[in-house]
Amino acid sequence: MSRRHDVELVRRDGRNESVRTDGEESILEAAERAEIGLPFGCRIGACATCTGRLLDGRIEHARPPSALKPRFLDEGYVLLCIARARADCRIEVGVDVQKELVENPWK
Repeated sequence: MSRRHDVELVRRDGRNESVRTDGEESILEAAERAEIGLPFGCRIGACATCTGRLLDGRIEHARPPSALKPRFLDEGYVLLCIARARADCRIEVGVDVQKELVENPWK
């Protein structure tokens, strides 16, 4: 039996949207079902386009998130295409979150 969880998608412009996951679908799939647009690319955890940042709650990646370095995982970054909610969650989403992962070589 799948456990449902509520996921609040938090954007930096102040818009918040909520979806309910069925426990087996990814957060990206739940957002698409609710007609909420999120950035994505590969859908297998390899490109980091769908990166979000877990603010509260618990997720589990369906497979190792190859697009995220261990330090980013430690900082709460998640890949929404392979992330499944394991509790009610708040996740910061949007292209600005993914941009934080790109290092500026001039710093």
